[in-house]
Amino acid sequence: MITLRGARTLARCEVCLYAGSLVPRELLDECPPGARLIDTADLNLDQITAELVRAHEEGKDVARLHSGDPSVFSAVAEQMRRLDAAGVPYEVVPGVPAFAAAAAALKRELTVPTVGQTVVLTRIAQQATPMPEGEDLATLGRSRALLVLHLAARYVDRVVAELLPHYGADCPAAVVAMASRPDELVLRGTLSDIADQVKAAGVVRTAVIMVGRTLGASQFRDSHLYSTERERGCAAGTGGAEQAG
Repeated sequence: MITLRGARTLARCEVCLYAGSLVPRELLDECPPGARLIDTADLNLDQITAELVRAHEEGKDVARLHSGDPSVFSAVAEQMRRLDAAGVPYEVVPGVPAFAAAAAALKRELTVPTVGQTVVLTRIAQQATPMPEGEDLATLGRSRALLVLHLAARYVDRVVAELLPHYGADCPAAVVAMASRPDELVLRGTLSDIADQVKAAGVVRTAVIMVGRTLGASQFRDSHLYSTERERGCAAGTGGAEQAG
């Protein structure tokens, strides 16, 4: 899945650096004929930056194609920092975040009136990248908000163990792997059985884990947005916008 703006950007760039281990090859068909395509799966940050700067110095438009959305867990911050230091101008084109694609696959709204109005995007501490103080899973779990965990499928047993005291064994949980892709896999369950499902399916990467009551909500109050009790229309000369509440 890619936005129209993203596809148009690819179509005009003569150079494309893409994350080969994550990006479907079909997306490269959007690049113009003869474009220089560079798989960054085996490149380090210095090498990636050098390719971006090289394209700029050659006067060519270059696309850096990531999966999902660059605003979360994309490792794009350090690349932008390098480009800023090198004086290379760029724009960031938003994509489709994994949690949004996963929610669509589950046919669920993650915020439901009177059930849950908060979504926490996070991950778990690993040896390479520890979590900042106060952002550990046990602390975040106390909120009982809808949790979306990236990069954690391999550690699903640990996730369940840390969340059980706060959410309970019957709390709805889901795992979506390869969200929005042809090989998408959707697992639904509760904290009591989701770990067994993940392991049985062999899911270890490219997946998000979702835990929260809104995943199973069915009896909830309708939103005020389209309520028959809501006053319709706006005063002459003023603007109006739809906003859920």
